[in-house]
Amino acid sequence: MTKSEVFFSNNLSNTTKEDLAVIMGVCHVLGTGNYLRLPSMIRRSKKATFSYIKDRIWKEINSWKGRSLSKAGKELMIKSILQVIPTYVMSMYIIPDGVIDDIEKMLNSFWWGWGSNNNKGIRWMTWEKLTCSKTEGGFGFRDLKAFNMAMVAK
Repeated sequence: MTKSEVFFSNNLSNTTKEDLAVIMGVCHVLGTGNYLRLPSMIRRSKKATFSYIKDRIWKEINSWKGRSLSKAGKELMIKSILQVIPTYVMSMYIIPDGVIDDIEKMLNSFWWGWGSNNNKGIRWMTWEKLTCSKTEGGFGFRDLKAFNMAMVAK
């Protein structure tokens, strides 16, 4: 019970909230913390709630900025590091499409041009084609929207 917390809606008075928390023997919280690196409360703006995933991926990409990687190195980094970061969150929550699109844009930019002088590169294939399996002519990157639905359904 020492680790347990309770969150009440705004419909209750403060005295009622405190009385109920004392009766249950738990702390009353505002619901803004994290538990196991997951947000304890989902706010109205889900994009803002899950933006920390984009920040972690961007931070990881920037840590490799000065190093020149081959295409095989970039593929390994995307598959084993960058696409794994949101996996745990995706097993619990449906991440908004806007966040997933931003993540895929970062991965696409990293794949095609990161490390060059202009950081743009030519996109020779669409991201949808890159997410196809290697037997179908793609690179086998994860389709994060489909992966998110599969993880939540599991």
